[in-house]
Amino acid sequence: MAPNNVIVAEEEKSCNRRKENPEIIASSRLNGDLKKNHHQSSPSTTTTTTTITETDVNENLDKSAAKKYVDGRQQDWWTFLRRDDIKWRNVILISVFHMIAVYGFLTAPYLTHWKTFIWAFLIGMAAAFGITGGIHRFWSHKAYKANTFLRIILMFCFVAAGQNSIHEWVRDHRVHHKFSETDADPHNSKRGFFFSHVGWLMMKKHPDVISKGKLIDMSDIEADPVAAFCERHFTLLKLMVCFVVPICLPVYCWDEDWYHATMFQLCRYVYVLNATWSVNSFAHFFGNKPYDRNIGPVENGFVSYVTFGEGWHNYHHTFPQDYRAAEIGGGRFNSTTTIIDLFAKLGWAYDLKEPSEQLIAKTIENRGDGTHCSQDRRRDDRARCE
Repeated sequence: MAPNNVIVAEEEKSCNRRKENPEIIASSRLNGDLKKNHHQSSPSTTTTTTTITETDVNENLDKSAAKKYVDGRQQDWWTFLRRDDIKWRNVILISVFHMIAVYGFLTAPYLTHWKTFIWAFLIGMAAAFGITGGIHRFWSHKAYKANTFLRIILMFCFVAAGQNSIHEWVRDHRVHHKFSETDADPHNSKRGFFFSHVGWLMMKKHPDVISKGKLIDMSDIEADPVAAFCERHFTLLKLMVCFVVPICLPVYCWDEDWYHATMFQLCRYVYVLNATWSVNSFAHFFGNKPYDRNIGPVENGFVSYVTFGEGWHNYHHTFPQDYRAAEIGGGRFNSTTTIIDLFAKLGWAYDLKEPSEQLIAKTIENRGDGTHCSQDRRRDDRARCE
């Protein structure tokens, strides 16, 4: 009985080793299969023994794993390309426009075609004001009132930017403020920098964006005859004001060639797009929060320079109906406010809204992150706030 017990114990140890090491199992199975096939194919009395080493097994396992990895990667790409939540038309158009614009920025003869360059620059400034002073501060936030003549100017400037219609732009922006950095936010920064910058235009809207957007009051936009006119003829207006007229005018006024007339305007168009998008991306990721430390938007001077004053985003989300969208002074660049003030002196803009200095100071003290210049102990920094 003792020898049998020893045999049983050895078999149990062998089984345990096989359970602990899958490669031994694979090696045993391969050896068994090869021996079986060899005996079936060679019934002669001469027997040839083939030994499978662990190296051979590992190579086979590595090849199998590599094949599965490649197949998986191919499957991942195919699955990605078949995603129905991506707007492939927008992906292609935005990508092509940006590739052309990058080439144009790097190769454009700015000095020899200075008239066309200045023309594109002026159109870009007008389009930028249509975004900042028009669709944003006037229509979206109702931060000031404007007479009919100024509203018409704002409409044409806005259309020159070549973005979404007035109704869609205002609705999305009001949803952004009301449900900032949630799934209902059209360009929710919680979904990453790229998504908040441009990715949101490449994807279908989150269901929450659609459902919450239906709750937004748009009666003021629908009652505005200028906005209503723009909405009815938006496609034609966008095509003519953003592209056709700006491209054709240099050709017929100072004999510019079609290539450079088109290239300068495409560069202008892409610049204004990215300047607008930078408020949703850079001004939600890089900066301080002197007015409200509990929200995502930040103060970003770089964005303010490229958008004519829209980068003071922590202030703007704290006081969204302030027509200035920032505190004035302290070296804060804000040319949009300067232009609105100019129209106010002409009587075209009126009822300009802004919070009291006491409210701003109390908000800074209670909710700010301590980085406001008025909270700096150094006298020279306090002076820069004035």
